[in-house]
Amino acid sequence: MTYSTHAYTPDPRNDTILIDINGTLYPRHEAKVSVFDSGFVLGDGVWEGLRVHPGPDGRGVVAFLDRHFKRLWEGAKTLDFAMGLTKEALAKRLYDCLDANSGHEGVHVRLMVSRGVKSTPYQDPRATITPPTIVIIPEFKSPVATNAHSGKRLFTVHVRRTSPDTQDQKLNSHSKLNCILACIQATKAGADEALMLDGQGFVATCNSTHFFIVKEGEIWTSSGDYCLGGITRGVILEVARADGLTAREKNFSVHDVYGADEAFLTGTFAGVTPVSEVDGRAIGERPGAMVARLQALYKARVKQDVARGRNHVFC
Repeated sequence: MTYSTHAYTPDPRNDTILIDINGTLYPRHEAKVSVFDSGFVLGDGVWEGLRVHPGPDGRGVVAFLDRHFKRLWEGAKTLDFAMGLTKEALAKRLYDCLDANSGHEGVHVRLMVSRGVKSTPYQDPRATITPPTIVIIPEFKSPVATNAHSGKRLFTVHVRRTSPDTQDQKLNSHSKLNCILACIQATKAGADEALMLDGQGFVATCNSTHFFIVKEGEIWTSSGDYCLGGITRGVILEVARADGLTAREKNFSVHDVYGADEAFLTGTFAGVTPVSEVDGRAIGERPGAMVARLQALYKARVKQDVARGRNHVFC
């Protein structure tokens, strides 16, 4: 089944994938975690979405794995639990899982780490009695072809992105309730995804992707104070600036959005996806010249990263 920016072409291979739980592979229908697991009981954990591309030797390579691991480890540190293994060891486990599934192209991985199993369903971390639970789910998912050019419809929701003193939005935690509520409101409004504002009413991000607009040749995205430190978001800013474009992280409002020349979303799964309308207002042409340019720049940057193969250097 497919939805919004994460719409994908169904693949029968997903029915028989092998899922890694704490270093052991299980068939999809046998892959289970405890009902006492912190991730299930409390949403106490962190996660990453990873995209796999063919490497120089034909084996699958995770794009920007070093950046993803950096964010993952920082999230675990914020939640005050140790991962229990090195980045190199987790990379090996990840690639062993991909190889076991012959997952070398068109694969999206959900990598989830919870605090571990608890002695009782209670929030205190001291009730945790096992090392972290680490789950690797690789699925064959190729974005539907229309994603790259048809454009997505957004709806500005009332659910706000919270400030760091409430729940820091830079933390990619299992707890995504505000994003889920935003998604529900956007869906009820007939949109593909929610455009979310910060506490001051400036544009922050979307419920599952990052948001950009193009204004008079410049690329704007939010200040980043109220959104996840997106890997694809960061890469787009880098490649745009390297190509001589002006890319700004700044506060702007929905008024600026309605008058934008183009708008687009970024995310690990689909890369760069154009936006066709926001709150019923049509946004530019699709795909616009800037979106097409950035799609090409991003594709080239992914190719460059994947060309390193599996020899990631983790700092």
